Amino acid sequence: MPNIQELEDLTTQVRRDILRMVHKVNSGHPGGSLGCAEFFVSLYQEIMDRNDGFDMDGKGEDLFFLSNGHISPVYYSVLARSGYFSVDELNTFRLIDSRLQGHPTTHEGLPGIRIASGSLGQGMSVAIGAAQAKKLNNDKHLVYSLHGDGELQEGQNWEAIMYASAKRVDNLIATVDLNGKQIDGATDDVLPMGSIKAKFEAFGWTVLEIEEGNNLEAVLNGLKEAKSLTGNGKPICVLLKTVMGNGIDFMMHTHAWHGKAPNDEQLAIGLAQNAETLGDY
Repeated sequence: MPNIQELEDLTTQVRRDILRMVHKVNSGHPGGSLGCAEFFVSLYQEIMDRNDGFDMDGKGEDLFFLSNGHISPVYYSVLARSGYFSVDELNTFRLIDSRLQGHPTTHEGLPGIRIASGSLGQGMSVAIGAAQAKKLNNDKHLVYSLHGDGELQEGQNWEAIMYASAKRVDNLIATVDLNGKQIDGATDDVLPMGSIKAKFEAFGWTVLEIEEGNNLEAVLNGLKEAKSLTGNGKPICVLLKTVMGNGIDFMMHTHAWHGKAPNDEQLAIGLAQNAETLGDY
């Protein structure tokens, strides 16, 4: 059984990392990063089967692909605190010549990163290809991906979603971050999509919903259930209902912090709401 308090402490420290990284360079995307902290901590600490070390092929282990690459702060923080590279390197976020660019890249060889992402709508296709490659290689491990709900307004996703069910890609678990916000406002105001659950089901996917996407135990249980449903002929979609800006009271429930850095005063307030647990970088 996972130690929930240890995971809570890590999640709190990840939130501090996110705030400090974005504040230092006055650039980045804190809102969605904060909302997905519990998901990333659960995935990398408890859910995925990971090899020691890192190689691009990822044979004999589970793979993860971040499609909405602008939430790189939470990705980098969890990768560093899961041992992929030094936590101190978080101090280089978005600096010139840093391996930790605003959107993940592969040309600098950052451990943990297998695709460049940030151009929305493409990660689903990559994840499907990787899942099919595992089948061809008789590798029984799974492929995970994360997508934004606003990102689903991009058309390439739906071509890939159709393909995954048609080809019975049942070793794929695609999670959608349902925070109801995007850079221009509420997703339903910008371009309403109706029921995302009904759409995935109509395209032949098995769909699970995690109503409390910022509750570690709920996320862990939901992802474990998703794993249990793989191998049954259908790809799995997890609808993760989160709060943008979770953990920082003035950032929550608004799109204003999608891509905006806190100033000095706001940083101090946010850090005060998330006590240092594992040590700042």
